[in-house]
Amino acid sequence: MNILNKLRLGGLFAVLIALFGGVGLYFGGAGGLIMGLVFALLMNGVSYFYSHKIVVKMHRAQPMEGDTKIHTMVEELATKAGIPEPELYVMDTKTPNAFATGRNPKHGVVCVTTGLMQNLSDDEIEGVLAHEIAHIKNRDTLIQAVAGTIAGGISILAQMLMFSTMSGEQKNPMMAIAGMVLAPIAASVIKMAISRSREFSADATAATFTEPRYLADALKSIDRSVQQAPMEDGARGASHMFIINPFGGDSLSKLFSTHPPTEERIRRLEQQ
Repeated sequence: MNILNKLRLGGLFAVLIALFGGVGLYFGGAGGLIMGLVFALLMNGVSYFYSHKIVVKMHRAQPMEGDTKIHTMVEELATKAGIPEPELYVMDTKTPNAFATGRNPKHGVVCVTTGLMQNLSDDEIEGVLAHEIAHIKNRDTLIQAVAGTIAGGISILAQMLMFSTMSGEQKNPMMAIAGMVLAPIAASVIKMAISRSREFSADATAATFTEPRYLADALKSIDRSVQQAPMEDGARGASHMFIINPFGGDSLSKLFSTHPPTEERIRRLEQQ
């Protein structure tokens, strides 16, 4: 892991500790501070060691069996990237998409959807797999998992704040409403700040493993499919881990999108 990614990861862990520690101190004094710090450390530990297993189970993905074509592609791309071959999983949904996870290349996981396997050409599938392997090589997967953990932590804190301000002796409904509105925005901004630059970087790295037009064509196909038929199942909190947000969204939601504009990603790939 390079120095910049280490700094990002350390900063995210620090934010999570500060959030829970601060809220614990505010509501419970010294005892609350200790409880908050312990809870934050537990969340950090879980996100570090078990994030790949949690994400796979969240999407009910199963180990891929029988598709030797994709296994061969992944093996060749991993060799080009200089990393161990990641485990392959498949998620049963008609929306074409994919994501990668794992705390380091030794624990790398690539998950594709059945929609991707059925609707994209072999060249496009290779472009998508190259992108996900680039995430693993660049050590983005751990940072994305921790960012998701922090976003979840913010949601938990917002619920605690809303409950305390509405049920305590000094009720403050305005603070509860503010927490309910601002918490999702704060969570989205954190994931957006981490994910947008990482997507551009993974696209550029993938273009060194395979033809850039393969990934560019895949992004066009996936974006078109998501606009026509967004994913109905899956965990929305993990949308930043997919190659393209599988849930789509209106103009307002795109303002806080965790992914850069697909048109800009395609333009950069075509320049390569």
